[in-house]
Amino acid sequence: MKTILITGCSSGFGLATARHFLANDWQVIATMRTPREDLLPKSERLRMLALDVADPESIRQAVAAAGPIDLLVNNAGIGLLGVFEGSSMDLAREIFETNTMGTLMLTQAVLPQFRQRRSGVIVNVSSSTTLLPLPLLSVYTASKAAVNAFTESLALELRPFNVRVNLVLPGRSPETSFGKNAQPRMQGGVPQAYAEFAQGVFTAMGQSQGPVTHAEDVVAAIWRAANDPSCPVRLPAGADAVALAGVR
Repeated sequence: MKTILITGCSSGFGLATARHFLANDWQVIATMRTPREDLLPKSERLRMLALDVADPESIRQAVAAAGPIDLLVNNAGIGLLGVFEGSSMDLAREIFETNTMGTLMLTQAVLPQFRQRRSGVIVNVSSSTTLLPLPLLSVYTASKAAVNAFTESLALELRPFNVRVNLVLPGRSPETSFGKNAQPRMQGGVPQAYAEFAQGVFTAMGQSQGPVTHAEDVVAAIWRAANDPSCPVRLPAGADAVALAGVR
């Protein structure tokens, strides 16, 4: 029986991934900053661990408690929606610490066991904004673009050890907490010079129509990465992300 460790399981893609792998007979280690046992069905194959991916000590403790795993899904992330000129560098560091450094640190923590066993899969969840950048998402997009480059380089680096690395690129999803979590980080609001432009962007985002990414699209991409050694490194998830990948 294989074991998956997933970060950011309190909602959205992480929670959906935990449910899917649990339903398909995997051992699941679901992690989040504050574990909530009510989120997932009780099972002998489920463990919930506290994990803050921006905290090296939290990572060390979680990896030690998890034991051997077969699949790591770096899903945890936070958003930032706002004008770059009005964003504090402390805020930018927070975004990079979680979205980028969290992915790097946790990956490095599990790599020794994968390399020694000469098996294992790492899936990093990024964003379709790296395929077609949007305004007011510059810091967030930069943090995820770094994950893209890291993933593609690492995939080559680990190939001699039979360790696979994949990148899942979700599109716009109504099923995550991105907007809810991103807007409170707009510290100081929008600089007056950008007010009209920003309002237009916010309005367009609210009225946006067309295809979106559903949690099951992301889960399907992660499942494919876990089980199909022949799949490409980059896996767009959702009709909108697939379309953007084609344009890119």
